[in-house]
Amino acid sequence: MYVRRLIAVAGFLATLSLGVSACTATGAGATSECDVQGCTVTFDRGVDAKISVLGVDAELAAVEGNVVTLKVAGQEVTVPMGSTESAQGLDLTVREITQEKVVVQLSTGL
Repeated sequence: MYVRRLIAVAGFLATLSLGVSACTATGAGATSECDVQGCTVTFDRGVDAKISVLGVDAELAAVEGNVVTLKVAGQEVTVPMGSTESAQGLDLTVREITQEKVVVQLSTGL
């Protein structure tokens, strides 16, 4: 009986952790898809796009060519396409820039 209960509890905890590890959030002109490795944020261009992810507020400040300026918890950081910069304990990588959107990966580096 004890072993069956232990297996049931272990299965429940595994299911619970998988459910918590993936989430979706939306903000003003932005959406995010998060998992255990971090969040992929899609900012709409041409609007005041901002979102709160991983405990910080992130905002698309500017795009000039292949260079994106973000505000992360009030700190401005400039990230060229395909490069990674750090701000407020997060690694920021610009994945995609189009006329309609900017896609940024935010991760904790863990």
